[in-house]
Amino acid sequence: MSYTLKISQDDNDRRLDRILRGLFKHVTLGEIMKSIRKGEVRVNSKRAKEPGTKIFAGDELVVPWSLENENDDFKNEQKIFTHKSWGKIKVLFQGENVLILNKPAGILVQPDEAGGDSVISRVWGVTGSKTPAAVHRLDRNTTGVLAVALHGEALRALEELFKNRNIRKFYLAIVAGRAPEEIVIDAPLLKDSENNLVKVSDEGLTAVTKCERLAVDKAGKFSLVKLELLTGRTHQARVHMAHIKCPIIGDRKYGDFRINRALKNIMRPFLHAYELEFPENLKPALKEIEGKIFSAPLPDDMKEFLEVRGMSF
Repeated sequence: MSYTLKISQDDNDRRLDRILRGLFKHVTLGEIMKSIRKGEVRVNSKRAKEPGTKIFAGDELVVPWSLENENDDFKNEQKIFTHKSWGKIKVLFQGENVLILNKPAGILVQPDEAGGDSVISRVWGVTGSKTPAAVHRLDRNTTGVLAVALHGEALRALEELFKNRNIRKFYLAIVAGRAPEEIVIDAPLLKDSENNLVKVSDEGLTAVTKCERLAVDKAGKFSLVKLELLTGRTHQARVHMAHIKCPIIGDRKYGDFRINRALKNIMRPFLHAYELEFPENLKPALKEIEGKIFSAPLPDDMKEFLEVRGMSF
């Protein structure tokens, strides 16, 4: 069985493998590469030769998978987290061992007091169990992909992956100024726990961020960047972007005060956890997510900011 789709302007001039990984989240990266090698993926009726083949708006793709599992995920999203006490958080993937969520802005990952609202509180409220636990952290006002372990075995396996930096983490951010086309920011970070502040310091821990500029407005005042965090330090993306003089807009702690004051309607740092990429050959508790990439669409506030300034993603 094959599936035919036409590429929209949103995916114009993107790599074939990136498009397929975004559309068919239930298909592993290994399966995608194998299908391309075997000639099962066609572009405008011709066999695709390379994963990096550029695809353009209007192109027609034929692939050997359907979107059935995507529909299942949508059903899960409707069924789970429609909870009268805690509200709703969108589900990107629900397995027996792992839950992948799209965290909204304005909510903590973990409760800061007994009975407090948080992503995990809402998971507990729906599952009826306090076993589920978040494996990593996103700031209160950061949106995007969040992994939750549903039991202890999965938690230990996921913690090991994050500790050993075997998971690739990508963020999207809107920053002030014309960001470099590509840059690796290697600047150690020191945390002041008492004041919850982080700064670049030779006395800090190693912190490395890859930054790629995706778009810039005509005036060069704002850029959309893609960040890959090679380490997982507190406030890493925010401090590193401020360090290279391209602070994230809306960031009241590390950003540019004058720019933030002029952008009165932006009430949070425009930082979005866009993608989590899991490796192959995982432990049994994580087999359901091995080789998979989970991505969360850009939130409406960031999307609107880009559209008004003629920028797109």
